[in-house]
Order: sequence, then structure tokens, then C-alpha cells
Amino acid sequence: MPFSTYLDSMRDDCKELVAQLSKSFEYVSILGTDVHAEAYRADRKMSSAQDGEGECGFVIKMHNGDSFYEYSCDDIKGDKKALAEKIVNSTKTDPELYERRVKTAPVSDTPMKKDFVRETDFDKYSDEYLLSLCKNVSKKLLEKDEKVLNAMVVIQPYTVSKLFITKNRELSQHYGWANGGKMVIYNDGKMAQARDFDGAGSLAEIIAKLDKNLDKLIDLAKHLTKAQPIKPGVYDVITDSSITGLIAHEAFGHGVEMDQFVKDRAMAKHCVGQYVASPITNMHDGAAATVSVASYFFDDDGVLAHDTQIIKDGILVAGLSDLASATQLGTEPTGNGRRDNYRRKAYSRMTNTFFSKGTDKLEDMIASVKHGYMLFETNNGMEDPKNWQIQCTAEYGIEIVDGKLTENYVSPVVMSGSVPELLKSISMISDEFEVHGSGYCGKGYKEWVRVSDGGPNLKARCKLG
Repeated sequence: MPFSTYLDSMRDDCKELVAQLSKSFEYVSILGTDVHAEAYRADRKMSSAQDGEGECGFVIKMHNGDSFYEYSCDDIKGDKKALAEKIVNSTKTDPELYERRVKTAPVSDTPMKKDFVRETDFDKYSDEYLLSLCKNVSKKLLEKDEKVLNAMVVIQPYTVSKLFITKNRELSQHYGWANGGKMVIYNDGKMAQARDFDGAGSLAEIIAKLDKNLDKLIDLAKHLTKAQPIKPGVYDVITDSSITGLIAHEAFGHGVEMDQFVKDRAMAKHCVGQYVASPITNMHDGAAATVSVASYFFDDDGVLAHDTQIIKDGILVAGLSDLASATQLGTEPTGNGRRDNYRRKAYSRMTNTFFSKGTDKLEDMIASVKHGYMLFETNNGMEDPKNWQIQCTAEYGIEIVDGKLTENYVSPVVMSGSVPELLKSISMISDEFEVHGSGYCGKGYKEWVRVSDGGPNLKARCKLG
């Protein structure tokens, strides 16, 4: 599927509207978005191929020298002078509110014209083929064990086209990503579910993974029906890459989104340059830091993708900013301005967030634990950026006794406590590395964007319950 023909046809309209609005504002940008998504699903009782969550529209961002304004609409065709007048009138602000604004620095508009493309293989596969694949894998899982009550299989490709126009810049980007996976519900006196989801830049990769590890998935579900609650306490833990990513996301993800610095709602604002983690710890975020679900060429503010090192050898060195927070704080934007959709505001948001790999071997890390747990599979998490407390839930843990994994499964497992205490307790980091890109992240309870996270295995000490 090529770059959106609709957005391509709107380039001159965008330039004309920018010219009209530039009579009233020092800086004007227009972001056009055209996203196509599909979803293929199958389980014991039903199957479907349907449209996913796509979008198509425009958001206009303006700066008058010290403040930003935004206006979104489905279309910008027609009389540009009349539309510009309507937009200008919509930006009129109550004088009392205007006086309480956070002033920003002027916005630079460095000239650039470039079209970015990351090719996909989505056109090679028909709806019928992808749906039949989901049906077949679901059927195989159901036939493997009579205690499998249901088996759900999903494939979700989506394709993104974005056009960004200012007085001096004309950028476009076109790329795709696919998520896919399977989940079984198992009943052996007690019901449990086990899942295996992942993301990839091509459908070929998703298809290749979909038919693998079926027995392993059912075996995990069988173990989880026997899992017991964990005895609360402080333990040595080894994290799989999914839980490593959850720690990265919750511990120093939201806490270093710099729109929270502007509002003084993040402890991290006051700790830049300080040790916040073990000296062997390094952490990155950025759409250009790795290739995963949150990788793009420029953000929704038109800032090129970055690779931002957040923690360097245990020291907090940088946060993540959108254009507005960067101009408010007097820093350079890091390419983390992201919108739920074109109707929503841009915020500082994580992209691909992960710990860097170390030099330890996983088997040595497990062998070093006298008594503790290895934790697997992200369930959910939350953090308090103001007070630096986190709560992360793993789907399950496996007890480690005398340096060996046992058959004792516990589920679910909640990890909680102080961010600096947890990160400073990291004593070993594996030389393996994996990033997972099958989820979304909300800003609070809304503003959902695709994110990835991960890294190596970590050995740390923390409170479990």
C-alpha cells in the first residue's frame, strides 16, 4: 500500500492554509493523518475480518510568539481564507486564562523537504488468507487438549501515512506494523489463560510465529491452573524482557515525560544529573532507538525521531519532550510529541523504552539466587511520578531455590516500591535483549498510543505481593 493518495493531493491545500494563517501567527504547522487498520480474529465460536481503529484528518498548530493554539478538522478543502478566519476566531482566549498561561520560547522552523518510507509486505496477503490462518491455528490449539476451553488467534496490521507542512518544512512518512498472537483458556479444576503476542514490521514475521510454540502455550496454561498466590515479602528477582520493559516503562517512562516537568508533577525534574539507579544501568527511549511498534520518522510536532539516553551509568541525564514542553522549559524537543489521534492534543509520550543489555549470562543470574523468583509477562502497571512509587504486575513467577528454577508457579505477582530503591538494587544485567511491541499506553486513563518496551534480564531486589 503506497503513501496516502488523499494526503498527497492535499499538499497544496496545506501550504495555502499555512500562508493564510501566517498572517496572524509567527508559526503554523499542519499535520495530516491517514491511518488504515484491519483486524482478523478467530476462536472456538466465531471468526471475523474487520476494520480496525483508523483515522483521517488534520490538526493545525499555531504559535503567536509565546503561546500555542491547536485546531482539528476532518478536511481543509474549500475557501482557505474563510477557514483561516474561523480558526483565528477559535483561538480567542479569556483574558484571565491568558494571563495564567505558561509562556514558551519562539519555535524554530528549519527548512527541510523529505519523504520517509518503511516498506511493508501487507499487500501480499489477502483477507481470506489471514482469516483462514487464524482459524487453522485456533483449531490446532483446541484439538491438542480437551481441557482447552477456547483458543483465540489474532492478526492486526496497520498502515500509517502522515504529512507535515510548515512555511519551511514539507515532510511525509509512510510505514506499517503488525501485531499478532494467540491465547488459550484452560480448565483443570481452575481456569487460567496463557497468551503469546508480539509485533513485527512484516506480516511474514507474524505468520511465521503464529504456528509455533503451541504446546508450550498450553503447558503454561496448565501450570497456571495450579499456580498459588505468592507469600508477600522482599525477594531477589530475575525479570524476563517483558517485565524489564514494564519496569522501564513505569519507573522512568511517565516520570520523565517533560510535560510533567512543566507542571512540577515529576520527581525526576529535580534529579537530573543524580544517581537514580545502579551504575551498571543504562536506559533509552526513542522512535529511532530501535525498530518496533513505536518507531516513526518524525513525531506529531514534525520533530525528527531521536534516540534519547535517559539513564547513563546510573545517572539520570535526560527526559522526553514534545514541542510545547521543550519550548516552555528552554530545551530541545526529543521527538516524543504524540497524539492519540488528530482530534487530540500532543503530549510528551514514550515510544520504544528499554534498558540496554549488559554482560551477564542468564544462567549465571539464576544460579546466583538462593531463594527468589523469575518473573514473566507484563500484565499491567502504574506509577506515581510525583513521589516515585510504582506498582507492576507480572502474569506469573517461577520460584528459584538454590540457583535453580522449580516447578512452583505463583500468579499473579505484584511488584511495588520506590523507583530509586528498585533501580539501585540492580546487580546483574544479561547479554540478551528483546523489545516487545504489542501494547498501548495511556496518559492517565486516556490518550492511547502504541508503545514498545523491553531489554535484557535484570537481577534486582524488590517487594513482591
